[in-house]
Amino acid sequence: MSTAKGNQAEDAACQWLQKKGYVIVERNRRLGRGELDIIAIHDDILAFVEVKGHQNRTSSIEAMHRDKQQRMVSAAQTWLGQHAEYMHHQCRFDLVIVTPPTMRFLPSKVEHVEDIIRL
Repeated sequence: MSTAKGNQAEDAACQWLQKKGYVIVERNRRLGRGELDIIAIHDDILAFVEVKGHQNRTSSIEAMHRDKQQRMVSAAQTWLGQHAEYMHHQCRFDLVIVTPPTMRFLPSKVEHVEDIIRL
């Protein structure tokens, strides 16, 4: 995915999360081998959100392979080590899938899948 398309998908994900009451803490944080697309808080839950902007839902879910999950967990652990003020929050890993519209004048479809990684 190009950087422009990735940014558009992340912008759509942030807008969707904010409409649902999430507060965006940080975006696009690279830590070691991993990157955290969105870090957000909702109801005292700290969500580390991966955004996938693929052509369809299946390829987005398949992109969350074991190595990607491990890098995401590692990045989240590093981030928490740098932000002790969030240590009291319950943490969760989510996926937001942004698929392009079937017709040009329609909006992209946004789907939020909570708790995608079980430790």
